[in-house]
Amino acid sequence: MIKRIRAIVAAIGPVVGGLMLSLLLTPACIAQSGLPGADSSSWVIRADTIDPGNYYGVTVANGMIGLVSSAEPFKVKDVVLNGAFDLYGRGRVSNILRTFNFVNVNLDIDGVRIGSFGQTSHMKQVLDMRHASLTTSFDYEDKARIRYTWYALRDLPYTALVEVTITARKDIEIVPASVMEAPEMLRDVQNYYNEIDRPHVRVSLLTSTARSPTGKLLMAASNSILFDEPHGSEPVVVHEMWDNNMHLLKFKKALRAGTTYHFAVAGSAITSAHDDDPLNEAERLTLFATLQGCARLKAFHNRAWDELWKSDIVLEGDDRTQREVRLMLYHLYSFAREGTSYSLSPMGLSGLGYNGHTFWDAETWMFPALLLMQPKIAASMIEYRFQRLAAARHNAFSHGYRGAMFPWESAASGDEETPVWALSGPFEHHITADVAIAAWDYYCVTQDKSWLREKGYPLLKETADFWVSRVEKNGPGHYDIRNVVAADEWAENVDNNAYTNAAARANLQAAAEAAKLLGYPPDPQWLEVRSNIPILRFADGVTKEYEGYAGERIKQADVNLLAYPLQEVTDPMAIRRDLEYYEPRVGEGPAMTHAIFAILYERLGMPEKAYEDFKIGYRPNLRPPFGVMAETASGDNPYFCTGAGGMLQSILNGFGGLEITSSGIRQLKTRLPPSWKSLTLTGIGPGRTSYFVSRP
Repeated sequence: MIKRIRAIVAAIGPVVGGLMLSLLLTPACIAQSGLPGADSSSWVIRADTIDPGNYYGVTVANGMIGLVSSAEPFKVKDVVLNGAFDLYGRGRVSNILRTFNFVNVNLDIDGVRIGSFGQTSHMKQVLDMRHASLTTSFDYEDKARIRYTWYALRDLPYTALVEVTITARKDIEIVPASVMEAPEMLRDVQNYYNEIDRPHVRVSLLTSTARSPTGKLLMAASNSILFDEPHGSEPVVVHEMWDNNMHLLKFKKALRAGTTYHFAVAGSAITSAHDDDPLNEAERLTLFATLQGCARLKAFHNRAWDELWKSDIVLEGDDRTQREVRLMLYHLYSFAREGTSYSLSPMGLSGLGYNGHTFWDAETWMFPALLLMQPKIAASMIEYRFQRLAAARHNAFSHGYRGAMFPWESAASGDEETPVWALSGPFEHHITADVAIAAWDYYCVTQDKSWLREKGYPLLKETADFWVSRVEKNGPGHYDIRNVVAADEWAENVDNNAYTNAAARANLQAAAEAAKLLGYPPDPQWLEVRSNIPILRFADGVTKEYEGYAGERIKQADVNLLAYPLQEVTDPMAIRRDLEYYEPRVGEGPAMTHAIFAILYERLGMPEKAYEDFKIGYRPNLRPPFGVMAETASGDNPYFCTGAGGMLQSILNGFGGLEITSSGIRQLKTRLPPSWKSLTLTGIGPGRTSYFVSRP
């Protein structure tokens, strides 16, 4: 049975109903009750065994800074900063930059540096998804128990916090150090040390600047140690310069057996891509964090995450899947943030994978889930494209087309950033329609006509104009789209690809509908061309992937995307034929293909088959010790948030039945897999509506 909880609220009255809705649906209350999701284990992933030889780090991020974990005590694998790109490395194109490692800590105990996995025992790591923190704990010989926690502070986009707690088991002397280290790719490193001493406060600032590889960007980072002791009794801090690429702040403390000592490090990183004065701004932000104090920093961070988790997916009856779903949501929430003009890379902020570029992965795979769960974050992703519309116009002009042609790989400028050897750069044109469809869906969910007039319609109009110039007339009433790389990227330089053609049709239709909504006359060519772009079929009615396709294996979903999300194929028998034909032909492509199969089988009334494809789509790709997702079942390049986006769509749009229509979100009738008792979707859309599905 499917029902809207708000309908129950309306039936029992606004006061009692409002109280009931609040108790039922807010994650904070769920955590305190016996309701689905109450078990804290559904919010926590524990790595009780750390094997450095089989370790795939999890990322703590806030949409701007990404801290990627490692198996080595006190060390991060990568510190990635969103929006900072320069030319270096792979493919002669812009790459996302590592920034200064400003969160590493050294710890000496009785003169010995804790510097390798072998020196520790009982090492464990715990990811708290509710409040986005990673805690590592271990024993050092029989002398001390050590615990430290990382936070990429959600309310402070350029700032991170490291909390350290040392419990002495014997009398020991500790020498902790806050380290600032420049990655090798940066040049012209300059190191600074400042001490700000006032009657009631003393702050020591460890700061560095450097130039990005070509000198294009000035990068800066700063950190400071936060003590619990009152002013005047805190330890003396010493600055040490090791070399041009590393310096540190350290202090000394004697601990008696049985005592516990706590301190923290707050630091900030920023570049001239974010601020005109990164050196001073990095220090200002670090001062701000330091003088807030550790407790307030954590409280504000937790409050920001509590607000995000008002939009949640709660599964009753399947604890394992609940944790896995939360981990997918956690990563999408971590890798993006509202109030920016940044989109998402296939690997988010988990490292330098895919150069940090934005592909169709953003609009087609990650955006739909975020649009439903976090419309304000989705707005940032569309803003990224809107601000690069001029670059897309120039790209179309350069290729002999009109309107706007978005690049296959996009970074800071919005110019084409695909390495030359990849044919997807000049030929994978469906990306332009993908951007337009996302813009139209944003309007459909938000019903924001002012946004549509100002930003959505320019995107829709310019992309529709591109397709009118891109098609080739082939006799009366027939417009071909020739020489493209298909959504199935093993199909290069083919004609009339099913997904490309259907996406172009959807783009043209949306532009015409948007024009009418705004009172503009739609270009008559839009609907003429839309009606005459072919969707090819075999004699038995199966949709043909492209002209000349003869049953070859495919990399990933293409034809099946015509049923969802494009709704070009709507007849249930036709959807079933296409599924049965193409599912056996899928090779080991990226993770999200089987998510589409799951959605379609669910909508065909086959929840058991849908659940089977749902699991195939991600479980073989999970990597130890946290279950982070790799791109393929045999690949080892997590975190693949494109796959997370697909998996979340299979929950939201498949089992949850949510569908985006021109008048807003509606819910289709669905059936849950046998192992699930109920599915609750909270905080959906701008109205933060909740939807509920239960077994009969």
